[in-house]
Amino acid sequence: MKLICLTFLLSLSLMVNAQNNFKATQIKFERVEKAYNEKWETLRKFVLAGGYGDQFSMLINAYKTEGKLEIWLKNNSAKTYSLFRIYDFCAHSGTIGPKVIEGDGQTPEGFYYINVFNPMSNFHLSLGVNYPNAVDYARTGKGRKPGSDIYIHGNCVTVGCIPLTDEKIKEVYILGVEARNAGQEKIPVNIYPFKMTDANMKKYSAQFPAQANFWKSLQPGYLAFEKNKNQANVSEVKGKYVVK
Repeated sequence: MKLICLTFLLSLSLMVNAQNNFKATQIKFERVEKAYNEKWETLRKFVLAGGYGDQFSMLINAYKTEGKLEIWLKNNSAKTYSLFRIYDFCAHSGTIGPKVIEGDGQTPEGFYYINVFNPMSNFHLSLGVNYPNAVDYARTGKGRKPGSDIYIHGNCVTVGCIPLTDEKIKEVYILGVEARNAGQEKIPVNIYPFKMTDANMKKYSAQFPAQANFWKSLQPGYLAFEKNKNQANVSEVKGKYVVK
């Protein structure tokens, strides 16, 4: 029994060290260190005032038509997220409708998560999104490339990414580092064509009828979050999103 307890404690210690080492590793990079020096003291005051504590999780909702990126946070002991910040896109690429093929200039639409923290990006700082997923591959079809390298980044230029100003990406980036360091392995990034209310669905589906069926598979995830303030349980089934 003592051996089992010691093994468990050692494993827990290694997990905590690995998490803490993520921030320690990131902050060694000049741009990340500068972002922390410039932004974290003030940002942390708002984090603490919001009741999120020093151990929080993060969720990102992005809306292409509105050009808004929302940061939602929750204390790791809490059950639901609350809105912390809203940032404006500083440039746009393509139109509404999902990304289909490499080089189409489209920003993806769907349910993703952050899979890359790039402290040496050509666009100041950048957070990679795990596009393409199974739904994207199904849409692209055999023999065609869906594209890749989709980021939330600084520097107001874009070909399919979500650009913020350098000052804004500093805040989003270090919030992501803090959430990852607190143990959040996957930070959700939900990219919608617009706020998916019934009224907007009717309006934009009439304008873009080819996208209507795909958007119908996105809307339940949006509505579930609006109702529950938590990430919906979304599966990727036969080229569509299914909310359980």
